[in-house]
Amino acid sequence: MARAKARRINTAWIWLISAVAILIIFYAVHLATRSHLPILTAVASRNNLETQTSTNGKVEPQVNFEAHAPFPGVIKTLYVHEGEQVAKGKLLLSMDDTDARSRVATALAALRTAEVGYQSTVQGGTQEERLSLNGDLEKARIDRDQAQQDVQALQKLQLTGAASASEVNAAKERLAADNSSLQVLQQRKSNRYDPADLARAKASLDDAQAAYAAAQEQVNQANVRAPFAGTVYSLPVSGTEFAQQGSLLLSLADLAKLQVRAYFDEPEIGRLKVGQPIVIHWDARPTRVWHGHVLRVPSTIITYGTRNVGEVLVSIDDADGLLLPNTNVRVTVTVASLADVLTIPREALHIEQGSTYVYRIDNGKLNRIPVNVGTLNLTEVQITSGLKEGDIVALSTTNGQPLGDGLPVEVVK
Repeated sequence: MARAKARRINTAWIWLISAVAILIIFYAVHLATRSHLPILTAVASRNNLETQTSTNGKVEPQVNFEAHAPFPGVIKTLYVHEGEQVAKGKLLLSMDDTDARSRVATALAALRTAEVGYQSTVQGGTQEERLSLNGDLEKARIDRDQAQQDVQALQKLQLTGAASASEVNAAKERLAADNSSLQVLQQRKSNRYDPADLARAKASLDDAQAAYAAAQEQVNQANVRAPFAGTVYSLPVSGTEFAQQGSLLLSLADLAKLQVRAYFDEPEIGRLKVGQPIVIHWDARPTRVWHGHVLRVPSTIITYGTRNVGEVLVSIDDADGLLLPNTNVRVTVTVASLADVLTIPREALHIEQGSTYVYRIDNGKLNRIPVNVGTLNLTEVQITSGLKEGDIVALSTTNGQPLGDGLPVEVVK
């Protein structure tokens, strides 16, 4: 019985060893006969590598002039049309200023009244008031002098007994009263108005002067002239149209001096620097490209639609008059530029658990090689170690099969 049991154990081991041997033989045959993976490849080479980022923006003039209606009124005459280039000082439009001139006349009359009032306050009253006061002063002096003479005469008569003491006292009282009246009149002449009165008169004069200047400025603004040579790029009004005060009449700009206000997402802002080169595209002219540079980087973050962005000012270096203000454009900024660095296509780079590697082709097989990377863009990545110039790396298979270390491959040209 023990012998039969041992025979069964030996038989089981024979079957197990046979199965393992068959599997080993099958795997060896599979390795020997399997087909080569068809793959696309690239060569590690030295190139100039640029990193770029793109966003949207709006064109705006660096030198801009907007004319607004200085008062509610009718557009009397338009002297230009939209898109016209004008010289400095050219008359662009005029408004009916009849009502404005009437307001100037009213303001001028108020100014003259305020001037007279202030001058009268400074001089102690109007000319009529001053003449009347001078007359009162002269009469008071005469009365005072006469009272003084009466006192002196009565005092002499009193010495001879021709005048009584009561008569002398009465004369002295009249003299004192006349002196008091004279002093009051003299004080009125020298200090008729206190500092508060003078300040009020000066404030009224200042207000009247400001009102007149404002009314006159409105009349001057009724005729709009070009402050500089440029192009009338917006003319939202027409002749004989009524314009509300403050409404836009026209916009003028020098189209050779433009800038773009670009909106970069918050994560991109840290890579932006003044002077970085910019390329500008406008869908309305798809074959035309403009160039510029970063003029000012963001100083704060704002909400733009659903995005948190920073505003970047871009100076356009080759503005030619074809790019118009207020157009929406696409800007691309070069945030990094490296010369003569080893690069491969990004498609060849693999990342697994924070480690980067590629599949290099060695003797017709894939060889997984760890690499270190530097700068990258949308299509290329810099290799700082792990590869050398001329190494061939796998991109992908043409039949959709995954790449794997040690697999035999066939390069598809």
